[in-house]
Amino acid sequence: MKLPRELKARGRKFWRQVTNDYDLVEYHHFELLKQACFCLDRVDLARKTIEREGPFILDRFNQCREHPGLKLEKDNRILFARLVRELGLDIVTTESRPPAQY
Repeated sequence: MKLPRELKARGRKFWRQVTNDYDLVEYHHFELLKQACFCLDRVDLARKTIEREGPFILDRFNQCREHPGLKLEKDNRILFARLVRELGLDIVTTESRPPAQY
């Protein structure tokens, strides 16, 4: 399957690495990989925005709040980890640990 054009630098790098190192044959594996790549791109976007604007913002009541990008970054890191686990990319060998119980 082709590299999705919408991916940014980090997503493209991950896509290339995974497709070179693993034999993905099923369509749904490529869809999961694509979503994982989008997660990496969203994490980078959120991180850049937080670095530029700071981790805290003032709301309309002039109260200090966490930047909404922090939640976006956290949620996409968690989702990325789940997608990697679902694809089986986190298992080095079958003897290193028992299979996941879903």
